[in-house]
Parts: sequence; C-alpha cells; structure tokens
Amino acid sequence: MTAMPTTLAGLDLRAEIDRLRKEKNAVILAHYYQKPEIQDLADFIGDSLELSRKAAASDADVIAFCGVKFMAETAKILSPQKIVILPDMNAGCSLEDACPPEKFRAFRAAHPDHIALTYINCSTEVKALSDVIVTSSSAETILAQIPREQKIIFGPDRHLGGYLNRKFDRDMLLWPGVCIVHEAFSETELVKLKLQHPGAPVAAHPECPPHIIDHADYVGSTSGILNYAKTMAGDTLIVATEPHIIHQMELALPGKTFIGAPGADGNCNCNICPYMALNTLEKLYLALRDLTPQIEIEEGLRLQAKKSLDNMLEMASGTVGKGDLGVRD
Repeated sequence: MTAMPTTLAGLDLRAEIDRLRKEKNAVILAHYYQKPEIQDLADFIGDSLELSRKAAASDADVIAFCGVKFMAETAKILSPQKIVILPDMNAGCSLEDACPPEKFRAFRAAHPDHIALTYINCSTEVKALSDVIVTSSSAETILAQIPREQKIIFGPDRHLGGYLNRKFDRDMLLWPGVCIVHEAFSETELVKLKLQHPGAPVAAHPECPPHIIDHADYVGSTSGILNYAKTMAGDTLIVATEPHIIHQMELALPGKTFIGAPGADGNCNCNICPYMALNTLEKLYLALRDLTPQIEIEEGLRLQAKKSLDNMLEMASGTVGKGDLGVRD
C-alpha cells in the first residue's frame, strides 16, 4: 500500500466515511472479496450483480462500489442517473483483460452462427457485443434454456465454460481467459489439506480449473458458497475461492472453522485478488469526498450492454424465449 497522504493523517476514516455517506446520500457496496474493514462499513455486501441491483433499487444519489471496474460499470449500466465512483480505477480484472473488445468482435464475426453467452466479468464493450450475460449463479439456468443445436461462444472464463460444458454435455466454443486468483490453487496442496482434515468438504467457485473442481463437494458462486457453509452438516469447510469471503462466514457461523484452499506455496497469499486489494479506506474516503474517479459510459454503448443484461435477468426468471435472442430453430 502507498503511504497515506498527509491530508489524511489523524483522520478517523470510518467516521469521515460515515459523514460523507450521509452528506452525499451515498450507498457503499462491498464485494465479498474486499478486505474485512471495507466489508464491515458497507451498506451492502455480496456478489457483483446483486450489489448493482440493490444500489439501483435504493434512493441513493451516489454509488461507491468497492470492487473492480467491471462491477462499477455494471452499476452504472443499471443506474445511469446515479454517480458511480470506484475508489481505485486501476482495480481491474484478469478476465476482462483477457478479452479485449476488438478481438472479441473479430471472434464473433468469424463465428456468425454462434450466439455469445458471456460471463459478467467483462468490459461494458464486450457486454454490448454479447447476446446474454451470465453470472456464476445464473449460468446453469440460462444455458438449460438454449437449444442444444444452437452454437454458443462462451467467454471470457474458459474454466467456468468448461465446467458448464461438462455438466450439461455441451460443446460451447470457449474464450481462453482465466481468473488469476482461481487459477492459483494447487491440487497437490489441496489434497494434503484434505488429508489433514478428513471429512471436511470442499466448496469451490466454478472459475477454478477442473483439477480443483474434481475435489469439490459443492461448486457455486461466492454467495452460493456462503449459503453452503450455513447449511452443511460438518463444522469445517475448505474454501476454494478468494479468501476474504471467509470473513462473512466467520461472522455468520462463529462455531465453524473455515480454511482457505492453498496455492502452490502451501498458503493462501497468492489467492488474494490483487485488484480487489487496491481499494482501501483511504481511497474510499477520497472518492466520497471528491466524487472521483467516476464511471462514465456513453449512452448508446450503455443501452447496448444493458440489452444483454436484461436478457440474462429475463431468462433467469424464465420469461425470454429463444426467438428473442435470435436463437435458430
């Protein structure tokens, strides 16, 4: 972390953030992968789309999104009238970086008989080039509604796409992106950990590679993993996703033990998202004080991206037919 600016020295940051939250009529969102001190002061904690929808339904004028850039962009897509700030505009995503819009556009053009089912971890531009956005919690419901004969491009996460291909016996064409956090888990170290805790189940995010998924007793979104922790019979859980979710597990279930799945060096340090870690209390305070950096999206682009998000929300509720997506009979 860079040195605290001298103008912040001696400030009670939590008190100042609370003051600015009221003064600016702001709602503070924190993804499960944020540091505990940010989670503890947020108005809402959750997965990215869930947070954006809660912020859209609020009467806040300002959305302070403690997450990464594509998440804040999604909030702006759904709440164009609100000011959306991100504490650090460099908080990106390896999946977004792996799928540049110009390359995705060319890939789509090379496969005109495919529709694009695209994971929400992508830029606004890629959302605008897609037919349906999916989240890790909605992907299975949506894929089940698309006819088996329809050819599909799935991106940018090849591990999530591969998991769906295997589970549903599909043959989606996969974009070759990966999440650097979930890619870092070590199968060898995970097996060692399972031997140390016999009977402890493993909960894994579907962004994990197959050799980790194969050891999982539960595979699901971050919020799904949290719900699994609440309902599982045992008292110890091995968690194969970014370890800051464990903070919410420990708050909700103080009598249970949660162990982060290890990386290749036998610990979890490499599994902390470096992008999420860029957000700090100091940067959140400055963002609220100055209402900058702000997320800005050109209106035509926003509306095009919103179509793919709307298709997801409607398909997740079962109200879109295949004809609405241009899916061929």
